[in-house]
Amino acid sequence: MPETSVAHFYDELADDYHLIYSDWDASIRRQGDALNALIGQDHAAVLDCSCGIGTQSIGLALRGHRVTGTDISPRAAARAAREAARRSLSLRTAAADMRRLPFADGRFDTVVCADNSLPHLLTEQDVNAALAEMRRVLRPGGQLLISTRPYDDLLRDRPASTPPQVHRGAEADAGERTVTFQLWHWHDDGEHYDLEHFQLLPAGGEWRVQVRRTTYWALGRDRLAGLAAEAGFVAPQWRVPQETGFFQPLLVARAGE
Repeated sequence: MPETSVAHFYDELADDYHLIYSDWDASIRRQGDALNALIGQDHAAVLDCSCGIGTQSIGLALRGHRVTGTDISPRAAARAAREAARRSLSLRTAAADMRRLPFADGRFDTVVCADNSLPHLLTEQDVNAALAEMRRVLRPGGQLLISTRPYDDLLRDRPASTPPQVHRGAEADAGERTVTFQLWHWHDDGEHYDLEHFQLLPAGGEWRVQVRRTTYWALGRDRLAGLAAEAGFVAPQWRVPQETGFFQPLLVARAGE
């Protein structure tokens, strides 16, 4: 899928992205705490190279890390900066493609690529390019944290949809609910799938339906770990949510010396 369509998907979603969570602020804190425990050092220089509207970036900034956020979506990155400022946090953001990161070599202690962002890259060549860039901007021995959906299970079952998620608005909004769910359409190759992202938004006693579309590559664990090793990362290992408290499986690796 062309990169512009991924940027367009998240540009369109940026204003409503928080509505996929039942409580976005609670998710920010919970995800920040889980990633902070894996980083294992204070005041780390962290690059979140798929920051979206700031869920992980803000969570890590709350824990005292020096966070820079980039995203292919200019609107998402701009919202992340606004949301951080609203919480009196420092978060530098920029629009950037993870395959072409605008930073000097060895700039960061940790690179985070969370929330199933890497699988927007649909070819091995593109994934290799992104991993090489993450390796380049890490200091020797720096840490990589990538989260994806549990694709080994999903490749076996090939689900057609996700369960609905319900966000309840603040009392000022009379507790109005927004419902989010996805429909998945698997390609003939059995690895890629088109996603239709539905949001049902309350509108004066009726429902307004918003549909956005994108494509993913269901990268299995062994394949992604192998690609990370080829890119110069050492000791790649998968950590599961039951261990980490993070909501998705995490690939954890170190940049080679």
